[in-house]
Amino acid sequence: MKKGSIVRGLAGAFLAGCLLSGCQAEVASSGAARPVADEAAAGKPAGTARAAAGSPAAAQPAPDAASGGKPAGGAGTAAGPSAAAAVPAGSEERTSVEQPDSVLVLVNKQHALPEGYKPSDLVEPDVPFLFKEHLEKRLMRKEAAAALEKLFAGARQDGIELAGVSAFRSFSTQRAVFGQYVRQDGEDKARSYSAVPGTSEHQTGLAIDLSGRSGACAATDCFDGTPEARWIAEHSYEYGFILRYPKGQEALTGYQYEPWHIRYVGVKAAADIFKQHLTLEQYLGAL
Repeated sequence: MKKGSIVRGLAGAFLAGCLLSGCQAEVASSGAARPVADEAAAGKPAGTARAAAGSPAAAQPAPDAASGGKPAGGAGTAAGPSAAAAVPAGSEERTSVEQPDSVLVLVNKQHALPEGYKPSDLVEPDVPFLFKEHLEKRLMRKEAAAALEKLFAGARQDGIELAGVSAFRSFSTQRAVFGQYVRQDGEDKARSYSAVPGTSEHQTGLAIDLSGRSGACAATDCFDGTPEARWIAEHSYEYGFILRYPKGQEALTGYQYEPWHIRYVGVKAAADIFKQHLTLEQYLGAL
């Protein structure tokens, strides 16, 4: 077991339950959210900074709701603050992103999505998931979903069989998950491995957690070093995705290494980020 597994394991019981039965937010009269079992849901196991927790969703598109030089296109303006990397990852001061629909939107501990945000173009990518039910966590934005289908096809050609674990996650679902962590480990510790509601990349519809088809080591430290993890690290940029939380960059991203979590940013940006060994914070901060 790798370093960090013990800390995250303290929150493992809840997430392990979500993997089998799922969780969704149930708001009590006090307004606090608490996780409840959803027999049709399937979620993310222990050992992740952002837990998967699905609520039922239709299979159809959801209704709406370091420096590396300046890359061409000026995408930083569309994606968020141009000085994103200047803010320490540990800072809890947050601003609301101005263009949440940009594929380069920066969502992290300092940059939150607008209240009530939900992408208007959510669809189900035609790829295998670890669960059969049509839940919200199957959904991704249309452009990202199409790119994901190509990524899965490319992996299959290389003899790698991937499966989705968790994609879109609503504000209410993240609130339930984070709230459980706070009750279990206290708020300070919870913030070290779980996103505060409104600051989860999963809410953008551009991020997804992946595993091998068997589901072994799904969203846990033992996924690192597997053939699937190596393929994702080496090839996901070819399809417009980046490894969002790379090893050794915790101070910049605010989260520990997650070899299973990829984020769609478009082919050009992904290639620049991969080849220059940048984080998204560094890439956007250089624009």
